[in-house]
Formats: sequence, C-alpha cells, structure tokens
Amino acid sequence: MLETEYTKVKVHNEIELCEVEDVEIKDRIEKELLKNRVSYFLRWTKPKWFSNNKKGTCIFCVNEAQKELAEECIHTLGLDSGDKVKFLMKKVDKIFY
Repeated sequence: MLETEYTKVKVHNEIELCEVEDVEIKDRIEKELLKNRVSYFLRWTKPKWFSNNKKGTCIFCVNEAQKELAEECIHTLGLDSGDKVKFLMKKVDKIFY
C-alpha cells in the first residue's frame, strides 16, 4: 500500500472558540453547529475546588478556517450576551496526537 505525503503532515490549526457551563446551552450550540456543517470538538475542564459549578465547563474548539461561521451560528442563537457563553478565541495549547 502506498503512503501519501499528507499522512506525515500534522496540522495544528484549532482554536478555542467559546466556553459554556450550562448543558442545555451546549446542546443548542452543538445542534446549530451541526446544522451549519461546522467541524468542532469538545474539551471538558474539571470544576475548580470551590466553584459552584460541579460539572465543569465545556470548551468548543473549531478549525481556524471556520471561526467566522461558528461565531455567526452562536450569534444567531442570541447566546453571546451575558455570562452564558464566554468567547475565548485563542489557539489550543495542547496537541492531541
């Protein structure tokens, strides 16, 4: 079997788009991203020791090329105001391969 050149290339172009604590809001964002065909992955953080949130937070990570589309999806839901969704917009600091 021939090996393509692309299999040796490792690309690291994901950004942490936003952070959500509420599971219902997470589900709404997931459905909207899937409806608009935005590729994403979820990263869960552990809750802090003295935090009121016992479940932790969910961070949506998307490809940098789809950042604007993912942002528009969240803005159309009306979740961008207040403390429901916290936009991070920073590079993923860990490499998962």
